[in-house]
Amino acid sequence: MVTTSVERLLREVTPQVLGVLVRRYQDFSAAEDVLQEALLAAAQQWAEQGIPENPCGWLVHVAKRRMIDVQRAELARRRRELLVMAQPEVPSVPPPDSELGLEEDDSLKLLFMCCHPALTRPSAIALTLRAVGGLTTEEVARAFLVPEATMAQRISRAKQSIKQSEVPFALPGVRELRERLDAVMHVLYLVFNEGYASGGAELVRVDLAQEAIRLTEQLLRGFPEDSEVEGLLALMLLTDARRRARISPEGTPIPLDEQDREEWDHDAIARGTQHIESAMRRGPVGHYQLQAAIAALHDEAPTAEATDWLQITALYDALYHLTRNPMVALNRAVAAAMVHGPAHGLRLLDELEGDTRVAGHLRMYVARAHLEERLGNREAALAHYRTAASKTTSATERDYLVMRAVRLEPD
Repeated sequence: MVTTSVERLLREVTPQVLGVLVRRYQDFSAAEDVLQEALLAAAQQWAEQGIPENPCGWLVHVAKRRMIDVQRAELARRRRELLVMAQPEVPSVPPPDSELGLEEDDSLKLLFMCCHPALTRPSAIALTLRAVGGLTTEEVARAFLVPEATMAQRISRAKQSIKQSEVPFALPGVRELRERLDAVMHVLYLVFNEGYASGGAELVRVDLAQEAIRLTEQLLRGFPEDSEVEGLLALMLLTDARRRARISPEGTPIPLDEQDREEWDHDAIARGTQHIESAMRRGPVGHYQLQAAIAALHDEAPTAEATDWLQITALYDALYHLTRNPMVALNRAVAAAMVHGPAHGLRLLDELEGDTRVAGHLRMYVARAHLEERLGNREAALAHYRTAASKTTSATERDYLVMRAVRLEPD
């Protein structure tokens, strides 16, 4: 059985090891295949024998040996065994990371490499979420609001497109780096969101959220003049600052207005606020900066009642005008309800029902339940909480929604 510490370590080192294999062999699919075998071997051996001193080197060593086996089989099929036999034997003891070309920013390099010119933007993002974020196909599908089968086909087609394009799967030049920057930021944003508000057994997967912050800090060092990169970092810091107060000791989620603000990370809030102020001074203002500005208003309010909902609603207006994202419209409806009353918010949600991307979505039912409860419509709120609980894949979130429903049931 894989221990939690081994599982967490494997998730952390996978992007770095995959980056080494892709740069060496220029074949994403083959690199991912041999890495999966190495990860399986590690999960079995490390749980029994302990984690090696050089886990990255161990994985690279095993994956390279498997890659050599694959190449030998392929070359044998083509009757070119002599070429394989000429390859030097891999040392039996894994060399140190420094000798493997394993660098601190290999994960970030892999992000740019995955944003391949042969891929559409959605396909590139889906592929990098799998490769760098370590997300399952189901988790990637949830981030895109599409069925899992659709996402599996998209990822498979992405790998095939790279192979057929004959464009090297390698780190792009400076000009191409700039062209791929938007896609890389989108990937980091989705990885952070999946880590901060994940489905599955854990409500918050801190490893993913922290990795997204680390990579975004690296990205800002590479593009210090880009205000949107700085806005993205600010958004992550300001959101992650509330993490400790977001879950009760029993593991149930705590709504923003009920959180103990003393538990918030005020150093992270100060850093995030500094970054968003710097980004918005330099401009131009993009959607990451607008989201960060909204997060800053929440974080700076000493109490829930002191939140500047009027300014937050105005920022959501600007954000929706920029993105036309239905989830932004949903959040704007909730914010507007705090200014104009819950009935006004419900009317805005009614207008969203025509958008198939959000109609019937879990968050729509949660928002309706919240607003109906504020209006005093207990039966309607109860029904929406129950429906939302049936739709979530998070056991923790499901328990919380069931609890909210139970509070509204007649004695």
